[in-house]
Amino acid sequence: MRKQLGIAALVLASGLVLTSCSADSGEEGGGGGGAELVIWTDAEREPAIRAAAEAFEEESGATVTLVQKNFEDLRNDFTAQVPTGEGPDITVGAHDWLGALVTAGVVDTIDLGDAAEQFEQVSLDAFTYDGQLYALPYSLETVALVQNTALVGSEAPATWDEMIQRGVDSGAERPIAINTAGETGDAYTMYGLQTSFGAPVFVQDESGSYTNEVGMGGQPGEAFAGWLHENGSAGTGYLSTTIDYDINNELFNSGQAAYTIQGPWAISSYADVDVAVNPIPSAGGETAAPFVGVQGFYLSSQSDNALLANEFLVNYLATEDSQRALYEADPRIPAYSSLAAEVASDPIIAGFLASSQNGVPMPSIPEMGSVWDFWNAAETQIINGADPSGTWNAMITELDGALAE
Repeated sequence: MRKQLGIAALVLASGLVLTSCSADSGEEGGGGGGAELVIWTDAEREPAIRAAAEAFEEESGATVTLVQKNFEDLRNDFTAQVPTGEGPDITVGAHDWLGALVTAGVVDTIDLGDAAEQFEQVSLDAFTYDGQLYALPYSLETVALVQNTALVGSEAPATWDEMIQRGVDSGAERPIAINTAGETGDAYTMYGLQTSFGAPVFVQDESGSYTNEVGMGGQPGEAFAGWLHENGSAGTGYLSTTIDYDINNELFNSGQAAYTIQGPWAISSYADVDVAVNPIPSAGGETAAPFVGVQGFYLSSQSDNALLANEFLVNYLATEDSQRALYEADPRIPAYSSLAAEVASDPIIAGFLASSQNGVPMPSIPEMGSVWDFWNAAETQIINGADPSGTWNAMITELDGALAE
């Protein structure tokens, strides 16, 4: 007979520990009696995970302990504590941690089985490294085309040129405002436009995993660089390094710009505008594939109860009820397909979902950390009028050299 214990909260040096229900025996369920799973989470997601943990305890006889941490501390603490045996069995985290976590040897693969069919493919790709799945996804985020419906309506433009023409015809001061982080450069926001030229930052293999082969050189990269130049200070001026995040949002919210490219995190900045959200239009002839960020749950490589932890992930968190609870606790585009379709009844969410379905995971390989400075600087220089092919190819050469070190 199970005896339910109340939820206890203990403040420890490592964070706020929230212990869910426990059991005296494990005669029923998955045979987890006496076993303990420790799960690290942040405050937003803790209630949703707690609900799944209570059901798991009731049916398995195991104990689940939730440790609440600041999200910003999770990655470093996990990497540091797993090798000592002091880490959790499971932690919530972002997909772009994956390469570093695999390199550090602190995460294990998981087997979703048939449950994998319930998730958006891009979310599974994001947590796949060298052909192996390392986490249970639960949420997506990406950028998309945001448009002022009073100026340009809600219909999605198919191409950059079509979008620009609509923006010009609207009478707005600017057809579009795009954040370049000022003189710093913002290749993240530009990436959907870049991929429409067939110039991915890294090449992906047959499994969808990223290799360390730079994919944005050659003719496709030069074509994108030429497009940046044509739309920069030496050309139309639609792209400008005077625009940072705040200026971008003010230009759009004030009606000075008919379109922008932003993520769902910016929508609250557009209180004065009725907006529509659509996939990013193609500038180079191919589908615009922006970066997609995914969050999910990692399994520790040092878990003493790996099979039990995998069972919790697959049979208790990879369910519609748990995924719904996670969405309600911290609303992000769900990675669970049926739930994503449901919440896409909101046209703004539908637009970001459609953009994510066109998108690709931001590379999680360790080499990605070497890319940003070279990449951002080259884009900024070209927008400001530098020779496009020469500047872009010099960036590729420098990047190849840095990756070879």
